[in-house]
Amino acid sequence: MNNTDDLTAQSNVVLPETSNQSPPRRAIDIVDASLKRRYAAERRFRLFGLSAVILGLSCVVVLFTSIIGQGYTAFQQTYIELPVTFDVAMIDPNGRLKQSGLTSSDINTILADVNFLKIARQALEKTFPYVEARHQKRLLYSLLSSNATQFLRDKVAANPTIIGTTQTLKLLADDDVDMFMKGRSTSINTLMTHGQATVIQSNQRAQIISTGEDFVIIRKQVKTFLTTSAQQQERAITRIQTALLDIEAERTARHQAQQNALAAGQAEQAERLIANDAELLARHTRLSRDLLAAQTKAADFRARAEATHGNELLNSNMPSYFVNINGGLVKVTEVKNNTISGEIFAPFNSKVAATGGEWNIIEFAQPEADRRLKDNQVAWIWQLKQQEMIAKYFNTLFFINSASREPEQAGIAGALMGSMYTLLLTMLFSFPIGVGAALYLEEFAPKNRWTDFIEVNINNLAAVPSVVFGLLGLAVFINFFGIPRSTPLVAAMVLTLMTLPIIIIAGRAALKSVPPSIREAALGIGASPLQTQLHHVLPLAMPGILTGSILGMAHALGETAPLLMIGMIAFIVDIPGGITDPATVLPVQIFLWADSPERGFVERTSAAILVLLLFLFLMNLTAVLLRRRFERRW
Repeated sequence: MNNTDDLTAQSNVVLPETSNQSPPRRAIDIVDASLKRRYAAERRFRLFGLSAVILGLSCVVVLFTSIIGQGYTAFQQTYIELPVTFDVAMIDPNGRLKQSGLTSSDINTILADVNFLKIARQALEKTFPYVEARHQKRLLYSLLSSNATQFLRDKVAANPTIIGTTQTLKLLADDDVDMFMKGRSTSINTLMTHGQATVIQSNQRAQIISTGEDFVIIRKQVKTFLTTSAQQQERAITRIQTALLDIEAERTARHQAQQNALAAGQAEQAERLIANDAELLARHTRLSRDLLAAQTKAADFRARAEATHGNELLNSNMPSYFVNINGGLVKVTEVKNNTISGEIFAPFNSKVAATGGEWNIIEFAQPEADRRLKDNQVAWIWQLKQQEMIAKYFNTLFFINSASREPEQAGIAGALMGSMYTLLLTMLFSFPIGVGAALYLEEFAPKNRWTDFIEVNINNLAAVPSVVFGLLGLAVFINFFGIPRSTPLVAAMVLTLMTLPIIIIAGRAALKSVPPSIREAALGIGASPLQTQLHHVLPLAMPGILTGSILGMAHALGETAPLLMIGMIAFIVDIPGGITDPATVLPVQIFLWADSPERGFVERTSAAILVLLLFLFLMNLTAVLLRRRFERRW
């Protein structure tokens, strides 16, 4: 009988019949009936697996989108182009820089007492000659970073011949200006106009009258703000009234308790209740005063919001509006449907009437009270932008500067050098020790309880929290051996302890993967056991060992906790020049920046994370390429 007959016979098998069963079913029918369930279970399993992959990839996409969205702007920096006059009387009145044979040290000594800050401020004053008030000048000076003085000093030191000339230079802007230029401070909307506008100027104020209803949108915004403010005050009134009722109920209860205490002859208890009642009365008086003020404000806000006529005043808690007309800027402080009044922030070129489209309204959505830049500064930045005197350029300072308290001057050069020194030393220490330990334990060590104990503890060390290694380094390397703290040397020694278990485990796995025939062939041609391992087995296992080592280095690159314990959290301004110089590493620098409140450090934190991820990606890519390059298949 052939196979077909066998299958036919099997398919015709009839299950034994019982008294409680329906007519007998063939085995093939039972199998067919279960196929749908099995196929459905398989589809569900595939769906769950695919869902898990999609969920994981979605989390990665969200993470990278968040980091890139916050950090990509850090690779650009805002600069202001200003005409800087290097006045001879201020820089070199005695002509000492004209002497021949001066060294760079001599030039720096001469320039040490020069007031380059005043030179930078004079450049700003020349650009905005109409800014005269002292408090406004302080706001104007704050547009520039403190780095501007050092930049001008370096410029003169590099080329003293520019003394006595006027140069147009790009000076570093303050971080608040940088955030504004990147749209991180407030959104800016330009509202087009239709009517003809006439300017009436009176000293530093101006009134602008439009033939159209161009200012209705400002009035609507004011009405919306007044309505919202009235609702907030009404909610506050409700809360205060509830608190007053609670206080009155508590006073009534305590008054009754006081009467009971007096009746029972408990004088001390009664005096204590009287004192508590005085506190409640003071709270009641204070809340009553707050209630009256809130009711007054709510009524005022509600009346102004519902009024259809009259002027409306703008304050710092509302969005800021500027009218750009005839080359000047007017900050709106009072508005009607077709008329506004305001403060002149930039002078007019002319006072002729402007037709619709020749003038516009600029809205800064974030209220002045909620942003670091005042309206004066915003107006000056806007003017610089219109004159193309302010722009964003590639942020080279981010890659050549070290840590700084000023966000616009902060860079990662010091952290990168510290990470490089630390990783090189870690690789130098951990790779030979780890490979040697793996080779001995796998090929030469006797199999007994002692080696089993060592193997178990190596596996346990791989699971020890990294902060424990930091404590060990603090106790042994710094306190006992006296190695300088906050240096790449001690950091590398701590990270070596942490990465050794990873390298040993990866090395042993790579050595196990080499076929025994390689060893037997080497021994068969007369090689000693050591020669067999070094000349034949180890080269074949090297791709796996290198992969494990590089992955261990990548793990060490991202570590922060053990380095915090050995003092690498210190604020280091100088770029380290050696393994014993104070330094920090990239993860610690990210940790420090993330704790800073300035908005400029937020984007630099994300940018530094991107650089760190790039390094980790390159290290993992190197591990894959090395494995493919040296791997031999058998």
